[in-house]
Amino acid sequence: MTAPSGLPDGLTTRPLTLADAESVHAVIAAEEEVDLGEAEMTLADVVADWQRPSYDVSARTIGVFDGDRLVAYADHSDVDVAYAAVLPSYQGRGIGTAIAQWLQATARAAGSIRIGTQVPQDSAADRLMRDLGYEARWTAWDLELPPSSEIAARPLPPGFVLRDAEEADRSSAWTLIEDCFLEWSDRDRMSLDDFGARVWGRPGFEPWNLRLLVSPDGEVVGATHVFLAGGSAYVARIAVRPDHRGRGLAPSMLVDAFARAREHGADRCYLSTDTRAGARGLYEKVGMVVASTWVNRAIAL
Repeated sequence: MTAPSGLPDGLTTRPLTLADAESVHAVIAAEEEVDLGEAEMTLADVVADWQRPSYDVSARTIGVFDGDRLVAYADHSDVDVAYAAVLPSYQGRGIGTAIAQWLQATARAAGSIRIGTQVPQDSAADRLMRDLGYEARWTAWDLELPPSSEIAARPLPPGFVLRDAEEADRSSAWTLIEDCFLEWSDRDRMSLDDFGARVWGRPGFEPWNLRLLVSPDGEVVGATHVFLAGGSAYVARIAVRPDHRGRGLAPSMLVDAFARAREHGADRCYLSTDTRAGARGLYEKVGMVVASTWVNRAIAL
C-alpha cells in the first residue's frame, strides 16, 4: 500500500486494524460535532462496517498519526464508497487533499471507475471535495422525530402483524430489504454475510432491532432495522414489498419502530433518506423534521 503524499512534515501513516476503531470513531465524532453540533456516528457503526466478511480493514484503510495520536483516516469501504475524517484542529494543512488522492488511487487500483462519499452540506469536507472536482450526485437528509412529539397510533390493516425477527427469518429479511433498496440504489447486492454483520452482528443487537411485517397469509412483506445510538434510535432500513405498497403500511412500521425505541430508552428517533428514494414526504407525514442536509459527491477515476 502506497502512503499518501503531500502530508505535513512530522505526520506518519499506516494501515488501520479493528483495534483502531475507537480512535477512528473519536476523529469522526470530533468532526461531526463541528459540522452538525453533535456526533451521530457511533463506535458500533464503525465496528459493524469493518467486521464484514468481505472487507479487509488493513488493505482498505489508512491512518494519519501525529506521534501516537490518530488525526485523520480514510477508508475505501466499497466499490465507489469512501469515508474519511480529519480532526478539526488539523484541518487546513493539506491532510484532506492527501487522503482524497490516496482514496482515488486505492479505488482505481481496485478497479473502481468512480469514488465518492456523503458529507454535511457546506462543511469543510464538502467545500474541499467541491474544490477538488467532486460533483454532487444527490442530496440527503437526516430527519428526526423530536423528543416532545407524540407518536400517533397507526393501526395495521386487519390480519397484518408486526413482530421481532427470529433467526430463521434472517434470509427472508435480507432478501426483501435488498430487493427494495436496489430498486433505486446503484450498487451490487450486499451478501447475506455482510448484511448480517451490519444488522444482527452489530454490537449490542437485540431481537427488537429487526422487526418484520407479516401479511395475513404468513408472508414477510416488510422489515424495519432500528437500533439505539447513545440516547437516540436510528431507523437504518425500512422496506415494504412492492405489491403491498400504497396501503399505509410503512407509516405503521415507522410508528412501531419509534415506539419500540422509546420503550428501550430512546429520547430521539431519526433516519436518513435522499433524493433517489423519494421518501422524504412519507417521513414528514408521521411528524419527522429535517435535522441536517448532506451532499453525496463523487469523482470519475
